[in-house]
Amino acid sequence: MTEPYRLSLTQKTMFLAVLSAIFLAAMDQTVVATALPTIARDLHALAHLPWVITAYLLSSTVSLPIYGKLGDLMGRKKVLSFAVGFFLLGSILSGLAWNLQSLVLFRALQGLGGGGILVTAIASISDFIPLEQRGKYQGLVGAAFGLATLIGPFLGGLVVQHLGWRWIFYINIPFGIFSLAIIQWAFPKVEHGRIPFDAVGALALFFGLTALVLLVELGGNSVWRWPLGLVLLLCLWGLFVQSPRHREPILPLVFFRHKTFSASVLVSFFVGAAMLGSISFLPAYYQAVRGFSPTQSGLEMLFLLVGMLLTSVFSGRWISKHQNFRIFPLLGTLFTALALWLLSHLGTTTPFWRIDGALILLGVGLGSTMQVMVLSAQWALPHRHLGVATSTVSLFRSMGGTLGVAGFGAVFTHFVGNSSPTGRAVPQHIVSAMHWDFGIAAALTLVAFVAAWNLEDLSTLMGRRKAGENAKDPTGH
Repeated sequence: MTEPYRLSLTQKTMFLAVLSAIFLAAMDQTVVATALPTIARDLHALAHLPWVITAYLLSSTVSLPIYGKLGDLMGRKKVLSFAVGFFLLGSILSGLAWNLQSLVLFRALQGLGGGGILVTAIASISDFIPLEQRGKYQGLVGAAFGLATLIGPFLGGLVVQHLGWRWIFYINIPFGIFSLAIIQWAFPKVEHGRIPFDAVGALALFFGLTALVLLVELGGNSVWRWPLGLVLLLCLWGLFVQSPRHREPILPLVFFRHKTFSASVLVSFFVGAAMLGSISFLPAYYQAVRGFSPTQSGLEMLFLLVGMLLTSVFSGRWISKHQNFRIFPLLGTLFTALALWLLSHLGTTTPFWRIDGALILLGVGLGSTMQVMVLSAQWALPHRHLGVATSTVSLFRSMGGTLGVAGFGAVFTHFVGNSSPTGRAVPQHIVSAMHWDFGIAAALTLVAFVAAWNLEDLSTLMGRRKAGENAKDPTGH
């Protein structure tokens, strides 16, 4: 009987650094959301308040592929330290913001650090955890992310109530310093030779993704549509024509020839779109149709998070023990589609046990899929491209969510906008919007289910490596 795998003291410390960094970045998102009404009153800027969230999400999303490549080239310690430092600087400045414009700017700065934290921390696990054991610890990362999401709203409420909204940014300082200290102490210093950085590809991705997200957010405005479209086309030309000529392209397009990598990206995109696009409007149903307070509607969402947390841990342990992961995204996308289909039948008097049961099932499906897609993409590529694999999956999941929120938001507005003379939404109109949103989301998840059949299991991928089929770097270097 083989001895169970155990981490050394150094590995435990490194894993603690990873968890603390991820916890820091994940918790901030939900903490800030809780404080938005208070910020609106204090800064007198209710109309443009969503940009406090959008600025963070935009900058963190567009920076993902750059951080992933830099981590592969420079080593994860330097890049993760830089990201945490950037996040801390953005947090301090956000707490000092004097108006909405300055807060949006500093939140974008904070997002540049937050995106780097998530992608680099997740990729760094693969630097010190063996391939066969990686699933267990990736599952714990998913649990930490879920726990941070659970704690965030409650912590944010307490801080805002007793200390003021500026302290939701200042509380990041001790967490960030702690995380930075552990990273500096535990992570080994890795020396890399001078490797030229693909500046053209990085700039094309950064500005191209920025233009795409802004097109989604502002596309209805004719003033912005054409300039942003032109920027997007120029960036696509740089990415597909100029970047591949570089020795180390920021996003090697040849990776998409690997069906497991491509399937991981596709599943992440469609699940991200279905999840964020549909769930984002569920609190409106709770509050406008069922008469819940914001706190009560937040508590109802705990059923979803509990399902995700438990399944993330279970799936990670199962994969490490049985060396089999393909079953989880197949079942996960199927469960997710079923849960979304059940939610598409919401009514004005639907029993809460049915809603809560569907949310638990949805959490089980998402917990079986999200972290596993990161693992499958990492396993599909050579170790030296771990950062690219991690950042690409995270990027497509985030872009799917962004586009999903915009698309489903348009459906929601179609049914709910100006639905009564008093300006209040008619409950039946919200229910109709929920029917369409969740129905479309279920269909998108079925597309992810079909894509998941192209995933190859770990035994197949490891067999290829041992046979030497993956010995040559796909980029040709």
